[in-house]
Amino acid sequence: MDTRQIIKAMKALSNKNRFEIFMEIYRSNEQTSFEEEECFVYDIMERLKIGAPTISHHLKELTNADLVITERRGKHIVAKVNKQTIESLADVLKLK
Repeated sequence: MDTRQIIKAMKALSNKNRFEIFMEIYRSNEQTSFEEEECFVYDIMERLKIGAPTISHHLKELTNADLVITERRGKHIVAKVNKQTIESLADVLKLK
């Protein structure tokens, strides 16, 4: 992971709403089985009381930073954490 990617990810997570959305996706991914590590965006909207335009904007920023992956399934959008990016970021942040 290069410096530009690290800064982009950190900048995306520096926004309170984006961080909360990311953590909801992360928590949802932890609670499901390996094959179904995803969550429906409308569930996040309901839990965080966020409207569609707002969550759409924040998901776009998280996707552009390679922190989450989104996919349309019919009328619904599902999101999951991009494990590769998170693992790379975690390795970089280990300062020992």
